[in-house]
Amino acid sequence: MQGIEGLIPFVLIFAIMYFLMIRPQQKKAKEHRAMLEALRRGDQVVTQGGLVGKVVKVKEDGEVELEIAEGVKVRVIRATIAQVISKTEPATTES
Repeated sequence: MQGIEGLIPFVLIFAIMYFLMIRPQQKKAKEHRAMLEALRRGDQVVTQGGLVGKVVKVKEDGEVELEIAEGVKVRVIRATIAQVISKTEPATTES
């Protein structure tokens, strides 16, 4: 019986750590992944390095081409995009 009573504090500590640290991090990572998958041409974004630019091309190999000034384009890794400032509306197909 003493062995089980000794484990209760460790189980409680793990449960508290899960709900206060691990679960919120997983949720934030999932939201970031969804944001990156929804990137498309014309979106205004901010990179983790602080560059603000407009998405010119979304490449399949994990890169995004940004226009940071008129005529100045840079390639950045898609995962380094921190936030999307403004989204472009998806193109509607009229029949």
